[in-house]
Amino acid sequence: MSSSPQNQDQKLDRDRDRDQDQDQDQKQDQGQKQDRDRDQKREGKEGKEVKNEKMKKEKQEEKESFNYFIYNPTTREFMGRTASSWGRILLFYLIFYGFLAGMFSFTMWVMLLTLDDNVPRHQDRVANPGLVIRPHAAEISFNRSDPTNYNQYIQQLHELLQRYNDSIQKRHDLCLVGEYTEQDEEPIKKVCQFKRSALRQCSGLFDTSFGYADGKPCVIIKMNRVIGLKPQGDPFINCTTKGDRPLQIQYFPSEGRLDKMFFPYYGKKAHPDYVQPLVAVKLFLTKDNLNVEQTVECKVHGSDLRNDDDRDKFQGRVTFRVKVTE
Repeated sequence: MSSSPQNQDQKLDRDRDRDQDQDQDQKQDQGQKQDRDRDQKREGKEGKEVKNEKMKKEKQEEKESFNYFIYNPTTREFMGRTASSWGRILLFYLIFYGFLAGMFSFTMWVMLLTLDDNVPRHQDRVANPGLVIRPHAAEISFNRSDPTNYNQYIQQLHELLQRYNDSIQKRHDLCLVGEYTEQDEEPIKKVCQFKRSALRQCSGLFDTSFGYADGKPCVIIKMNRVIGLKPQGDPFINCTTKGDRPLQIQYFPSEGRLDKMFFPYYGKKAHPDYVQPLVAVKLFLTKDNLNVEQTVECKVHGSDLRNDDDRDKFQGRVTFRVKVTE
């Protein structure tokens, strides 16, 4: 059964009214959303301004608080203390640290009274002296035809022997050969003569090249100084070569003796001009020994001085190598 034209018109009017109501509701919702967005933006802007204002206020308060900490004009306090308070605490620390400094100075003074200016309090670690050589080199290698190869060795030997010049040693005393020169009670310690000329062919007086120009170099051996050392027996230096080609060796003074008259040594302050005895070793290299490295070991013998400590390769002995080329 079909509806009448009047009913259809009523239906169309209802649909149109409904669509209009929906459009109005949508417009109203959009308007409310825009109002909310506008209100949020306004509130956000106002919130930022309030926050910035609050931060500025806090910074200003911190600055004022720091200024008041440095100096408070109301209480006249400087860094939290009045002038009288600062005076009392400074006086306390002045007295406290002054007492500590005085106590430290007193203990140092008492300790220095127990020390001897000339003799170390403890020297048992160096009871046995070591041997050293000049030129100061573990390996002496040079070409005998080229002076520039061995000039450095010659210079070292001349520098060592400057204090042993005869003109200087003549000022010192002639001591008893084979006897200790003990001077414990003497305020001024005398020095025994050791003249450079006693080294003869290795003195650098007759042969200024010390034999290096001829391929027969000199090596000077000396014993380290030890205060109060008095070696028992008759110490002397003896050198041996290692290998199948032995060398002829000559000693100056004869037999490589370290005479007792140069002992004991009383220290740099009490014995400023002291010179220890030297032993010069001249190595006579033959044509068979040229261009071949030779190992030489020198030891102190004839006394109670040790020369066999495997922990110390220089105690009472010294080893060096020599190689001479044409």
